[in-house]
Amino acid sequence: MNGKNNKKRNKGGRTPKSDPSIHRHVFRLTDRENAKLLALFEASGMTNKAKFIISVLFGKEIKTVKIDKATMDYYMRLTTLYGQFRSVGVNYNQIVKLLYGNFSEKKAAAYLYKLEKQTAEMAILCQKIIQLTAEFEAKHLRKDV
Repeated sequence: MNGKNNKKRNKGGRTPKSDPSIHRHVFRLTDRENAKLLALFEASGMTNKAKFIISVLFGKEIKTVKIDKATMDYYMRLTTLYGQFRSVGVNYNQIVKLLYGNFSEKKAAAYLYKLEKQTAEMAILCQKIIQLTAEFEAKHLRKDV
């Protein structure tokens, strides 16, 4: 056996690519052309500029992602409001238990009556939110093309 192993030794490091990109091309752009290229790159949502340019050159499909800031802001605020409504619902039973545990039955009933009035107002507000959301979706989100 002459001291040689038939097995391949692992030398460590990254495994070599089967078809590495070794050819480099350089081109120059004007300020206007560069701004347009960067705008197209950002709209594509791709993270690698070189891969984006290659896909443009060879006519591969480029997907653009348009983000409407107003829609995102509305969605975030609606999500926050929904979370607040959930927290009110979770704490509702705890409040009722505390009322009857710490106050006389008559006083607890008076506070519970006030709580019921506030809950009815919140239900009306929730219905308005649902209506406004439906109108917003009909006008801005659902575009049948």
